[in-house]
Amino acid sequence: MKDLRVSLVQGATRWHDPAGNREYYGDLISSLHGITDLVLLPETFTSGFSNEAIGNAETMDGPTVAWIREQAAKLGAAITGSVQLRTDEGVFNRLLFATPDGGLQTYDKRHLFRFAKEHERYAAGRDRLTVEWKGWRICPMVCYDLRFPVFSRNRFDVERAGAPDFDLLLYVANWPSARAYPWKTLLRARAIENLCYVAGLNRVGDDGNGLHYAGDSAVIDFLGHPVSECTDEEVVVTTTLQAAELAAHRERFPAMLDGDRFELA
Repeated sequence: MKDLRVSLVQGATRWHDPAGNREYYGDLISSLHGITDLVLLPETFTSGFSNEAIGNAETMDGPTVAWIREQAAKLGAAITGSVQLRTDEGVFNRLLFATPDGGLQTYDKRHLFRFAKEHERYAAGRDRLTVEWKGWRICPMVCYDLRFPVFSRNRFDVERAGAPDFDLLLYVANWPSARAYPWKTLLRARAIENLCYVAGLNRVGDDGNGLHYAGDSAVIDFLGHPVSECTDEEVVVTTTLQAAELAAHRERFPAMLDGDRFELA
């Protein structure tokens, strides 16, 4: 496992404007070729977090899936973010993880945000995803999943022999500024308890529901310390995750060996 370069793309998503957002985020990431391994876009980056956007949900054959694959190929890096996608089973808040070789893996948001009635409109996912990229095991999740530590628990000797399930935990989000303190606190908690790096990518600006987003995107190390932090403005920040430091910490402090065994229902 070598060091991994992660880019946080903290943008102001346009409201209900998929084509405009593809152009906007395409411009923001266009300079990242050769300087990053993994690019994070916000939750529902083509529309903003909106129950009404369900009417314009695309399919896996639609323009956004084609766009994210194209961008990954152009940048020579993996790209992830979530969009509303329609299947025979309903519309999911689906995270896409595209790699430059044409690969595409998906994760459907398991925990739907009841406070905003997301659970009344969208279908819930079930299984979490672990992706292998550049020698790292990565577990990508979406926004409200951050509040549920059991689902993100980094188990030992379960998904891979003699090692934790993953090395990097990701959250792409539309997390309003009114709840900024829980966002910052829980990102640190997830990193500490799982002995891993955590990257949280949030949007900025105001949306069509009148909600304000303060960004606060960050990369947190395994001790809960920020490696990089964003404020409340549009910004693209690239941070290098240190593989040797993560391995050394797990060697010094092997709390994963004492974790509880369990199965999710």
